[in-house]
Amino acid sequence: MFENIKRTLIGKPLKTLDEGGQSLSKTKALALLSSDALSSVAYGTESITTALLAAGAVALWLQIPIALLVLVLLAAIVMSYRQIIHAYPSGGGAYAVASENWGAKAGLIAGGSLLVDYMLTVAVSASAAADAITAAFPATLPFTVPLSIIIVLLLTGMNLRGLRESANFLMVPVYFFIVVMVSMIAWGVFQALTGQLPYHAAAKIGTSFSGLSLVLFMRAFSSGSSSLTGVEAISNAVPNFKKPKEKHAAATLATMAVILATFFGGITFLSYWLGITPNSKSTVLSQIAAITFGGYHVGFYIVQFATAMILAVAANTGFSAFPMLALNLARDKYLPHLYMDRGDRLGYSNGILSLAFGAIVLIMIFHGSTDALIPLYAVGVFVPFTLSQSGMIIHWWRNKPQNWVVKAIINFIGAFISAVLVITLFATRIEHVWPYLFIMPMILFMFLKIKHHYMSIGKQLRLQYLKNDNAERHHYDGATVIVLVSNITKVTMEAVDYAQSIGDYVVAMHVSFDVNPKKELKTSTQFKLDFPDVRYVDIHSSYRSIVKPSLSFVDAVVKQAEKRNHSVTVLIPQFVPKQPWQNILHNQNSLRLRAAFAAREDISVSTYYYHLSE
Repeated sequence: MFENIKRTLIGKPLKTLDEGGQSLSKTKALALLSSDALSSVAYGTESITTALLAAGAVALWLQIPIALLVLVLLAAIVMSYRQIIHAYPSGGGAYAVASENWGAKAGLIAGGSLLVDYMLTVAVSASAAADAITAAFPATLPFTVPLSIIIVLLLTGMNLRGLRESANFLMVPVYFFIVVMVSMIAWGVFQALTGQLPYHAAAKIGTSFSGLSLVLFMRAFSSGSSSLTGVEAISNAVPNFKKPKEKHAAATLATMAVILATFFGGITFLSYWLGITPNSKSTVLSQIAAITFGGYHVGFYIVQFATAMILAVAANTGFSAFPMLALNLARDKYLPHLYMDRGDRLGYSNGILSLAFGAIVLIMIFHGSTDALIPLYAVGVFVPFTLSQSGMIIHWWRNKPQNWVVKAIINFIGAFISAVLVITLFATRIEHVWPYLFIMPMILFMFLKIKHHYMSIGKQLRLQYLKNDNAERHHYDGATVIVLVSNITKVTMEAVDYAQSIGDYVVAMHVSFDVNPKKELKTSTQFKLDFPDVRYVDIHSSYRSIVKPSLSFVDAVVKQAEKRNHSVTVLIPQFVPKQPWQNILHNQNSLRLRAAFAAREDISVSTYYYHLSE
């Protein structure tokens, strides 16, 4: 039943050789990997105006110079990541650059920041999509969190179906959003230039006001820079492109940057021109749409629908980039190796499921509030930006290719502005970004513990081929097998027969609870009749515990086995019901015993399975 549901939701398994068919063209990659960056125009300008409004409506003219500075940063970041794509075509993005040029610890900070940031990407995008839905349909406002979680679950199912199917699905909302935004911005700017949309700006550019300060400017700038999150995703996913991978990835990144710059610049201009102020009931983008298209008519609802769709699928950038980053960290032994396993549809399904779980937890913690999530979201991406771009300066210095000074200057501009943004976020938004200071040390500790574990077991399991050195190998003279017996059944009898086939000395152990002495005597008598040459031991437990008396008995047998130079195996009989649900109808003593014996280094634990027919 579970398999049938899985096949319906996810699809039939793909062969490993079909992996090449999952590679992305530029058109599909733009839809799959750019949705996060493009969707940020829905809240980027709003974040700027919200921060500026603290000084009054007169401060809203600052959104124009701030937008220009954001576009300068975008240009520096995009040029930097195009360089990273060509220099590190195997993927990994900021993690790979920082690890190679700044060292492993810096790489882990970049990688850990991005892992959390991708969870925030999904949480922010799903929450923002829910906000767009509630803006169009106010009656749904109480259901913001459930709506956000449903969006995450739908995207999870879609991504588990594979890269190609995800891209095919995403092409519709992404390209629909691009067409709608181009139409709205072009029509709005045309009306503004021709006088059909009167100039209603709260204040002319350059107007001075009492609340003007560097802190205000930087706070608004750091908020607006949230529009640049998601730009790095393409550099992490270079292996997913069709050949030549680096060329297609760089071209896709450039295309995305041009579209993003056009949308962000156009929306900010219209916001300023129309004198839009953010409010709790309607987003800046929805207000622009209502004014541009002459009220709450078809055009307005098309914009809202397109925005909700792009914000919903924007989370897919996280679903595409998180598994690839987790794969790189797992290859370096900083994450569990299960993140290297491909699912039935050739996607890294463990990474997809981990991301979905983390995003849902964040949505519930922050109650679906994008305002609370965005500052933490921004710091999580600008720390890797700073490390990767400064790392590229070191890269160019070491390799000194043609025009390396120009390339290093580009990286320096991006690194400097990113570092200033990080400092600003901590200085002005500490109430929102403090969790980063708590989460990152925990993540670094986890990475290092996992690495230590893998290195430790690698050292323990590695064979040492030394001449004439067999000291670490133990040659046994025989085998002692302990069979755990609950009562005399067919499974018990077959388990004892099997034990005799592999062991030189077999002993059966039974734990009784002094409840029914006649039954225990009957069990003992019956066993001795069936297996007269097998030692039978009945251990009485006054506290109804099976585990403790079993461990004590094994201790005694191990001591005897050491004198005989025998290996010791504990054989646990267990029957397997025909239907999985039937397991809940039976006690799980065998599971408890296996868990208790697993910690022992001086024995081996084996299970004899008896399969039931009904």
